[in-house]
Amino acid sequence: MSVTIVLTDAVAAALIEAASNPLEVAGVLLAAVHQNSDGDIRLLVRHHSMVDPAAYRERDRNHMAITPEGYVPALAEAEALGAMAIWFHTHPGLSGTPLPSLADESVDEAIAELFRIRSGSPYYGTLIVSPRETEFAFSGTLQPEEGYGPIRSIDRLWIVGDRWRLMSAINAEDRPPSPIFDRNVRAFGGDIQRALGDLRIAVVGCGGTGSAVAEQLVRLGVRDLLLIDADHLSASNVTRVYGSTPADVGRPKAGILRDHLNAIAPDLCCEAIDAMITLEPTARRLGDRDLVFGCTDDNAGRLVLSRLATYMLTPVIDIGVLLSSNAAGLLMGIDGRITILSPGSACLVCRDRIDLARAGAEVLTPTERKRLADEGYAPALGGTEPAVVAFTTAVAAAAVSELLERLIGYGPDPRPSEILLRIHEREISINRAAPRPGHYCDPASKKLGFSEATPFLEQVWPKI
Repeated sequence: MSVTIVLTDAVAAALIEAASNPLEVAGVLLAAVHQNSDGDIRLLVRHHSMVDPAAYRERDRNHMAITPEGYVPALAEAEALGAMAIWFHTHPGLSGTPLPSLADESVDEAIAELFRIRSGSPYYGTLIVSPRETEFAFSGTLQPEEGYGPIRSIDRLWIVGDRWRLMSAINAEDRPPSPIFDRNVRAFGGDIQRALGDLRIAVVGCGGTGSAVAEQLVRLGVRDLLLIDADHLSASNVTRVYGSTPADVGRPKAGILRDHLNAIAPDLCCEAIDAMITLEPTARRLGDRDLVFGCTDDNAGRLVLSRLATYMLTPVIDIGVLLSSNAAGLLMGIDGRITILSPGSACLVCRDRIDLARAGAEVLTPTERKRLADEGYAPALGGTEPAVVAFTTAVAAAAVSELLERLIGYGPDPRPSEILLRIHEREISINRAAPRPGHYCDPASKKLGFSEATPFLEQVWPKI
């Protein structure tokens, strides 16, 4: 069981700036608490508030004293947001150690109950950061009141924005990468290799694109995967689904892929779910994931994934492949799309990448769909589309490259949030899109990190 703080890059930038100050700096982070059934907890930071300079009564590089006006207003804001409050402060200097001193522990003991009462949350958190040449080092705790569990260390910090960074607490065990990843380490270093091994990733859709994505992730060093697909393998799937054989026809795609990946990496933690992502219990299983690859063709499923970046602060890399034919059935176009959804960026709806009418029809029962179709209200659903392993694999590789770019930090600045591949014309184009004003993905809507919304993701779910 672990505790992860998830930050947008805007909040992370504020922490980096505070850590670089030669004097101690303090503030309050307001976070939603998301707990999974397995006990893992994610603290989704929704807002931050630094102490006003006028509220410091005393302040140097090793000590500070603050009036209540420096943090009480933030606690009222936490109560309004339904968030917990994390007391944040710095230990300055590149050689600073971000571990609590006796004085820090005394302060925590003095203010923890006040923070809980004023915020209305049973939780109080601490976060200490010290600057480093790049980024910062940290330690932290989650301190529930009696009856809500034991005090736990904050183990991981996941920063999501234009770049993605996974950091471990300063007192975490040092685990050098396995020698089998020597070629990777020579390319992007041990820290990125460790991050790949620690990331918790989901792949939704285990067909031609999803199986290619998952196999590349495992060969890169990812060791925690959740696979979701409700389909079972057909004979025509064997031509492009990695790991499948004719003997697997009729088996769940997710299970076939899990077995294949475990053969490649016996130390892989991999769960396969044979269910639709459009069902609420399945969608909730994505709550502990750091990142999701969307490899599903259906519009309703992508409508669910599109909300994760906003409500759960979970980046999504959504992938589409389209082969176009002429009237004679000959291939005319090979198009791939990779859309990167990070908190604060435009969702798939704002980008017009989802057919909402078809999404609505896809979640209807066959009887309901036929009735509406007979009345002329339901759009026709898509039939079997052409698919070729060379093209699904090419787009899958480009999508995995986007993950590497955001972890390593290469590529243009600012980075595009969508890549369009016109393979038949050997052309690539990129774009960035902003949310539509007032839409849920617009940061002004204050939905970022709104994990406990009711209904889940503020979406209508079909009854099971």
